Amino acid sequence: MTNSKESFYTTTPIYYVNAAPHLGTAYTTVATDALARFARSTGKDTWFLTGLDEHGQKIEQAANAEGKAVQQWVDEIAPEFKAAWEALEIEYDDFIRTTEERHTRGVQHFFETVYNNGYIYKDTYQGYYCVPDETFFSDEQLAEFAEAREGEGLPSKHEDGNPLCPDCCRPLTYMEEENLFFKLSAFEKPLLDYYEAHPDFIQPDIRRNEVLSFVRSGLKDLSVSRTAFTWGIPIPFAPGHVSYVWVDALLNYITAIGYGSEAPEDRELFARRWPAQVQFVGKDIIRFHCVIWPAMLMAAGLELPQQVFAHGFLLTKGEKMSKSKGNAMDPFALIDTFSTDGYRYYFLRDVQFGTDGAISLERMLQVYNADLANSWGNLCSRALNMTAKYLGGKTPELWEKTTKRLTEEMGNPLAKLVADGLQSRYAACFSAKNYSGAMDVVMQLVDAANLYIEQSAPWALAKAALVEAEEAEARGEDLAEATAPTQADRLAFVLSNVLESMRIIAVLFAPVMPATSAEVWRRLGLGDVLAVDDQESVCIWGGLPAGLETTVGEPLFMRLTEDDL
Repeated sequence: MTNSKESFYTTTPIYYVNAAPHLGTAYTTVATDALARFARSTGKDTWFLTGLDEHGQKIEQAANAEGKAVQQWVDEIAPEFKAAWEALEIEYDDFIRTTEERHTRGVQHFFETVYNNGYIYKDTYQGYYCVPDETFFSDEQLAEFAEAREGEGLPSKHEDGNPLCPDCCRPLTYMEEENLFFKLSAFEKPLLDYYEAHPDFIQPDIRRNEVLSFVRSGLKDLSVSRTAFTWGIPIPFAPGHVSYVWVDALLNYITAIGYGSEAPEDRELFARRWPAQVQFVGKDIIRFHCVIWPAMLMAAGLELPQQVFAHGFLLTKGEKMSKSKGNAMDPFALIDTFSTDGYRYYFLRDVQFGTDGAISLERMLQVYNADLANSWGNLCSRALNMTAKYLGGKTPELWEKTTKRLTEEMGNPLAKLVADGLQSRYAACFSAKNYSGAMDVVMQLVDAANLYIEQSAPWALAKAALVEAEEAEARGEDLAEATAPTQADRLAFVLSNVLESMRIIAVLFAPVMPATSAEVWRRLGLGDVLAVDDQESVCIWGGLPAGLETTVGEPLFMRLTEDDL
């Protein structure tokens, strides 16, 4: 049966298995997961791919240093990533490893296709190579790097005389070996033409300008095979050659969805899923994804993804986090302190996605307490406690006529805020990958609901309702027959508005804080918020049924102090 829903395919870069998951990999993955969850909530047939890059010279060296077979070594590391993504509530649809047969088949098919199309030839590579980054560097790139370092009063060469890597500043290795070369230079004009015709292909704009400048400076053919080691995918028409690890890695985005397979179900999957809508990467690998990757696809006669979005670095004290600098944060330790949802919220709320962002434990504590413990969590606790105390723990029932009269009498700023395009503003932010902006939209409703409670004072209404009921009883009157709204009606009206706000807030928070949103809906007596597939309709005001059994529960977010860090 054909799926009539719009396909939405999104990817993270696949992560190198030379190290356990860290804050940077988690950042990209959480952002991709949030977008995928948003897409699902708006009815798109979503496919979210992540995985691992398991080939390359440094992987072989690392395994040898451990005295292990390379496959055994990568097999032992892979579960660490899956465990990390489980801890972060990452709901991926596929997890590809480049040692899988489906990937090998697709990579070999790609090489044969591009070779037959005339874009691959054999030659000898002579130059410098960064083994840790698995990157080739031209003489021009090294000269430019040396000039920049000299201007900063820093060395550009190692004490052994070898140049330093322009990316990681570790010593490069001189190589001279027979390689296959990809005619990257043939795609200089096609790429520039494509960038001009598709201005949203590279985002944000600052990255687009960077790529344009790089391509306009001239492209050189790229070595796409290695012969100095064997841990890679063999190239069928070139015995002794294995795929250059970056070519191998980039192809995962299409091999995971059936590229290179003749099976009807794989061909159907590829036709449905490709091209991808959004591919997320860090800004340090933008040239691979916005120059080499689209050129590879052009050479193979394939469509290009709709967008590559390159985010910035997470910075502590103005420096990019790294183990070597000793300023890296452990994601698991942060989850233990702030909870999974607290972790996810901070990195998407407080860091403007696409730019470099300064982070600190102190700032995490401030955001967590202000937004989650004191505002969102407190709103839920107060509303559910008052519902239990004043309304018997059930969502109130109000006649339409009563609701209309009370709205005229008391006003309903929460309904107005929602009706004034709250969900559409939120959706526009999400579509632009402006997670911080989307969270700001939701927090407007959180703050408005908290203010509404203070101004409406349900506790005072409850007291007035009790007095009113006692006086009516003394007069022998039945308030249920009253034609004008009673104090009990006013109390129910106010709490109904607060609970309805909670319902909508949980829907909008769900892509970023899925576990908390699911718990809020459970406490409201509703279904599975994570199954929502028409967010716009679900967020229309007035969707909370009457008579639902509510649950108070423990605080969603416990307030933390510096002693907890």
